[in-house]
Amino acid sequence: MKIISYNVNGIRAALRKGFLEWLGTVSPDVVCLQEIKANEDQLDLSLFEEAGYKYNYWYSAQKKGYSGVAILSKTKPDTVVFGTGIDYMDFEGRNIRADFGDISIMSMYLPSGSNMERLDFKLTYMADFQEYTDTLKKTNPNLIVLGDYNICHEAIDIHNPVGLKNVSGFLPVEREWIGEFMKSGFIDSFREFNSEPDNYTWWSYRANARNNNKGWRLDYAMVASTLKDRLSRSVILSGAKHSDHCPILIEVES
Repeated sequence: MKIISYNVNGIRAALRKGFLEWLGTVSPDVVCLQEIKANEDQLDLSLFEEAGYKYNYWYSAQKKGYSGVAILSKTKPDTVVFGTGIDYMDFEGRNIRADFGDISIMSMYLPSGSNMERLDFKLTYMADFQEYTDTLKKTNPNLIVLGDYNICHEAIDIHNPVGLKNVSGFLPVEREWIGEFMKSGFIDSFREFNSEPDNYTWWSYRANARNNNKGWRLDYAMVASTLKDRLSRSVILSGAKHSDHCPILIEVES
């Protein structure tokens, strides 16, 4: 099973930049999207069906043009779960899950901490999400949580670790949380295969950051440890340029 995760920074904008044509060349089985910034009724769903994704599920924020996640699939999932059941998370449309056989795939968009109020919101979300996944894994142990975590885990994951150590996305409390999340039973799949620096998934639109590769690795495919032997590939597809993020791809035996 080939799975892609992509923060598209607006699905309608990404479509105008050739997203579906690119998707056809990569041809994943399942696509997890974040920051779709659209409601389902604002999209021509036939475009996705014609591209091979007959089954597409959209979970938008209550606030129009903001946040939102989706899962596209070539085959019908056994189950689709919209949200977490935690009101403040679901208001912002940040989680959707689809189950395929014994594998559960979640598209997750963790908040950014752009100011103190949003940082407090992010820290609360992180704590509650850890509890949620701890409970979920009791019934769905083969869980894969793909998406934009808005956190760089280690110094290797950010272009200027010293200068950015006090910026949200690389704060000690955030880094500690993502480390503890992995210790709870998840593998950072990319680092399972690649220990090299300068591998990022997000670049600011300012100061020619992408061309200079001044980036952050914010997007992860966290794979339950129970699937370690079934994980065969995890890569960053930095050549895709439909967003300020780029997609990530994993392959796992279904």
